[in-house]
Amino acid sequence: MATAPPWPSSNLSSDISTPQSALPHYAARIAYDGTDFKGFQYQKHGRTVQGELERALQRLTQESVRVIGAGRTDAGVHAQGQVIAFRSRWRHSVADLQRGLNALLPSDISVLALQRVADDFHPRFSATRRWYRYQFGCWSGHDPLRARYAWEIGSDLDEDAMQAAASHLIGEHDFASFGQPPQGNNSVRQVFQAEFSRHHDLLFFDIIANAFLRHMVRNLVGTLIQVGRQQITSSAFQSILRQQLRRLSAPPAPPQGLILMAVSYPNLRL
Repeated sequence: MATAPPWPSSNLSSDISTPQSALPHYAARIAYDGTDFKGFQYQKHGRTVQGELERALQRLTQESVRVIGAGRTDAGVHAQGQVIAFRSRWRHSVADLQRGLNALLPSDISVLALQRVADDFHPRFSATRRWYRYQFGCWSGHDPLRARYAWEIGSDLDEDAMQAAASHLIGEHDFASFGQPPQGNNSVRQVFQAEFSRHHDLLFFDIIANAFLRHMVRNLVGTLIQVGRQQITSSAFQSILRQQLRRLSAPPAPPQGLILMAVSYPNLRL
């Protein structure tokens, strides 16, 4: 997996003073293999990333800790740059907190970075950009070692047509054809980058936006594959975007190819 881009440097420090009315506030960048999770968000039945994090924090701090994430990734979706926040009465160093968490977390979750943050930081609402990558396996047949992290799609794709279609996504649009808002009814989002690139027999689709609708990336990818298979044209893809009707886009792409790569903030680097 590629490393995250260098987001703006932080002007926050680990000795930020916290109001006495609030517990110390922490933010962390985490990675996880989503294969065996029901998604990020806690569910009563089924293993989730949030559930495992809160369980490890409770064991380590001996207190009930609520974890908030920057995004609620679906079942089977991976992350290299998910950002979480939580509050705790932890009395030791930040480094000890990170080491302790990694010692207690299962092997498919890791805390990559952790620091104290301002009291008003929110991993979702403070974010300005999110970067998702979708990975396609362009090899023939089935590769069981790589299929956990890619949609095995084969090599017969018109990649130029897919890029031409993806270029229509740049800018501010109503993406109602490709997803539903997590709350409210505003489906307008701003896309900064939507680009395909090759690395040997892996094809990457990188998309960066201010925010995403529920299932938006997977629905976009499913429809872009129709372009690549010459089932629809690039112009038809643009028409689907403009018509703002969910029934016009393709079924979602499989979850295992999707990775949350990074989340950026104006005054924080993790």
